[in-house]
Amino acid sequence: MSERIDVSIEHKHAPPQDGGRPHPNTCPKCDSHYRDDELEQHLNVCPHCGYHFPLHARERIRQLSDEDSFLEEAADLRSDDPLDFFDLRPYTERLAEAELATGLGEAMVIGRGAIEDLPCQLAVMEFGFMGGSMGRIVGEKFARACEGAAERGVPLVSVTTTGGARMQEGILSLMQLPKTVCAVEDLHDAGGVLISVMAHPTTAGVLASFASLGDVLVAEPGALLSFTGPRVVQQTTREKLPDDFGLAESNYRYGHVDAIVPRPELRPTLGRLLRLFANGR
Repeated sequence: MSERIDVSIEHKHAPPQDGGRPHPNTCPKCDSHYRDDELEQHLNVCPHCGYHFPLHARERIRQLSDEDSFLEEAADLRSDDPLDFFDLRPYTERLAEAELATGLGEAMVIGRGAIEDLPCQLAVMEFGFMGGSMGRIVGEKFARACEGAAERGVPLVSVTTTGGARMQEGILSLMQLPKTVCAVEDLHDAGGVLISVMAHPTTAGVLASFASLGDVLVAEPGALLSFTGPRVVQQTTREKLPDDFGLAESNYRYGHVDAIVPRPELRPTLGRLLRLFANGR
């Protein structure tokens, strides 16, 4: 019989923040509330119910890579406004707001690093930057990550969390789908490997392009992996969908992903995969 987990909870129902929003350290699945250090200790996974809290891209890199091994690349790349797009606010204003909120210049961080002493290239998405949407710069960064992995002869590990293509860049954003697909093909032609880790959510144009092209596809528990969300599908088809429609568990059941790996097991799992591919060269 497994040992009972002793969860230190400050408040079962934490007071809402200003504006009525729930506290970010409150689990939306079981309402347990944690201190910052408690969440960090458990890799931002609720130890009571297993809910995986969102992770900032830099925190994800810190959890996965060896200490002081990550060297960021192409950090100076920024999106501009090629279409002079304006909805309720100018696109440039939304970009500036996203950069202030996340501390990142775009919705993807790339660079070279190591996992369990095995060198690799990393491409990690940040959902907090305009929903992790893929515009021209995200596509360019991913393509550069593929080129870097091919040149160094190391695997590329990508971590996706995204709402898809960025509408403010229109057709230029959609063109990133074939661009990233070609980048993966070039990586494979060079004998390289892509390990794709899909976190919640991985949807739309990113799922339809490079996220699904990994040599190994890994998903976090409960992640939504669907071209579009269940609400839209249900409204369109007018049919009741299964409760787990589009979730990682459903995708695994139908063979769309190779494994569902909880976050505490992700780093050692990637380490094993990197060793397997290294030994197969």
